[in-house]
Amino acid sequence: MNRNTPLVTSNPDSITYTGLLASATGTLSYRLTNDYLFHAVLQKNNRVLRALLCSLLHLKSENISSVQITNPIELGQSIHAKSFILDIRILMNNNTLINLEMQVANEGNWPDRSLSYLCRAFDNLNEGENYGDLKPAIHIGILDFTLFPEKPEFYSSYLMMNSKNYTVYSDKLRLSVLNLPQIHLATQTDRAYRLDYWAALFQSTTWEDIKMIASKNEAIQEAAETMYRLSQDEKIRLQCEALDRYYRNQRTHQAQLEKIKKMKDIEKRLKNTESKLETTEEKLEAAESKLEATEGKLETAEGKLEAAEGKLETAEGKLEAAEGKLEAAETELTKLRAELEALRAASVSQTP
Repeated sequence: MNRNTPLVTSNPDSITYTGLLASATGTLSYRLTNDYLFHAVLQKNNRVLRALLCSLLHLKSENISSVQITNPIELGQSIHAKSFILDIRILMNNNTLINLEMQVANEGNWPDRSLSYLCRAFDNLNEGENYGDLKPAIHIGILDFTLFPEKPEFYSSYLMMNSKNYTVYSDKLRLSVLNLPQIHLATQTDRAYRLDYWAALFQSTTWEDIKMIASKNEAIQEAAETMYRLSQDEKIRLQCEALDRYYRNQRTHQAQLEKIKKMKDIEKRLKNTESKLETTEEKLEAAESKLEATEGKLETAEGKLEAAEGKLETAEGKLEAAEGKLEAAETELTKLRAELEALRAASVSQTP
């Protein structure tokens, strides 16, 4: 391969894979999403690093004069997965700081984590320097999960800006996210900068897949060849396996923790339900007591009502009897009045 040719060609379909890749077949031992292999490939091949940054930052190759990994690892040396530095720290053109990070598992803290990395990178003043000398800081996350499932995107960038009129407060801070599972959402711009090719490379599981992608893009071909060379190194493979094993253990441990958390949540919900049930039963018992008391009062009231109705009936009977006596008295009075009138009339007629 001519090392002086540009990494991104105007006609990617014209490239064919050659050399090492011709003999590469079968399933990958480690995908490029393996942190160690990802770090190793970009550290080993500066041209691949430049090409990837061109795609991620939407730059032309001539826009990058220099690129340097400032936290290199000693390839093949034994590492401790817990202390392995995940992010790749890059100084581009001697004036821009970049954190490049591959993340496979969704630990639920990516926004906070990426902000922390970005802020630490941005706080780069040395003693005696002015704030105007602060270098721009960019954090780029390549995620094997979707950061915001409710609003999925393939590639997105975030800036600090006014929430009303979207005026950029500063262009020295930037967060970018490449969501590998959303490759189908790649825009024309994403495809123009071959981000879909890189995403396909990261997600490839066989050398046949990689060779098909490499045949269409020279930068991908060079990345694939570097990946193949490194994968033949036993020491490199051991470190990739160590990191994979660590992540498997982490995922198993995380799954166990989540299972325990779910069990505790269920137990808590069960206790809450039991407590609510006890409270409900107490309220039911209280309601039943009130109901019984109310029914007792109702029975008493009904008894009083029956007694009152009996008294009313007796009173009505007495009233009827009184009315009968009154009618008889009125009749007797009328009769006496008639007799009195008759006597008066007779008395008058007998007077001389």
